[in-house]
Amino acid sequence: MTFEEARAQLPVLDELAYLNAGTNGPLARATVDAFVEAAQRDLVEGRSGKAMFEAMLAKRENARAGLAAVLDVDPLNMALVDSTSRGCAIVIAGLGLAADDEIVTTDQEHFGLMGPVHASGARVVVAEGNEDAILAAVTPRTKLIATSHVLWTTGRRLDLAHIRETSGLPLLVDGAQSAGAIRTGAERFDYYTVSAQKWLCGPDLTGGLYVRDPERLRVAAPGYPAQVSYEPDGSFVPKDGAARFDSGFIGVPTLSALVVALGTHPEWRYDRAAETAARCRELLEPHVEVVTPPGHSTLVSFRPAGDPTQLVEGLAERGVVVRELPGRNLVRASCGWWTNDDDLRRLVDGVTAG
Repeated sequence: MTFEEARAQLPVLDELAYLNAGTNGPLARATVDAFVEAAQRDLVEGRSGKAMFEAMLAKRENARAGLAAVLDVDPLNMALVDSTSRGCAIVIAGLGLAADDEIVTTDQEHFGLMGPVHASGARVVVAEGNEDAILAAVTPRTKLIATSHVLWTTGRRLDLAHIRETSGLPLLVDGAQSAGAIRTGAERFDYYTVSAQKWLCGPDLTGGLYVRDPERLRVAAPGYPAQVSYEPDGSFVPKDGAARFDSGFIGVPTLSALVVALGTHPEWRYDRAAETAARCRELLEPHVEVVTPPGHSTLVSFRPAGDPTQLVEGLAERGVVVRELPGRNLVRASCGWWTNDDDLRRLVDGVTAG
């Protein structure tokens, strides 16, 4: 598949320089067509019956396999969840931490991770968003390190392998800004959770949770799909592998769209996205302070000379979609494999005009 053929799948790019996959990725025609076709079938044939239920179960396994392929892990170790936030909550609840335990996290985390961390009941130690600070915060009471692979604020990519190997502690990874954008190496970590609506360009309320050793994590919030059988007293037999952590049923239209979305990405996507982010940085650096370290991710966060809210609004009027990071005086551009040089020049023209 050529770049032009791949980009043509995404109609939003016909008019907009869409640089906000860090929030929601662009949808492909085929993804929306799959959703509409399945929804139309539900409308006409109803949402019940053995055939419908069996088709849903089959699509669940297709989606599980597709998400596992993104992370290069065994589908047996992949749970289906509705968001990165849900994946974080499942892991932290399952660990059953107490007030004497500690979780080390960073000051650059999204609330999707930070919220469950602070609701855990454990003592929360907040370090700066770098490897040395995280490791320096570890004590004998630390039971978990919870952090993002790519920080949603600065775009910095943490050396998670170094953190895991040096600390020897379980690692919960928020992969919302990494899965589909960079190679994750997720199999090396204990828990890795992802959102499919961002860099994977999937529908809303879809995602996955990789659990390296499902038997060692308690099922603290079981959904109906998590069990093989259950008794009136509430006891149940969990499914094999990470499927026991599936957070609930997903509608057939959404599953259909997710499976198709996972098949729209070209095999050269990671190299192309890295090149595009480097080009974005090259074009922006003469005009603004770029805070994302070179070569770290597909996010390019920068500090504009003027008001970031006004800049984002002005760019939107020019057909350039980026994200302001409130309270940080930063604007963030998300560079996907689909981004071309014209998109980036429209961004820079808008920045310099502001």
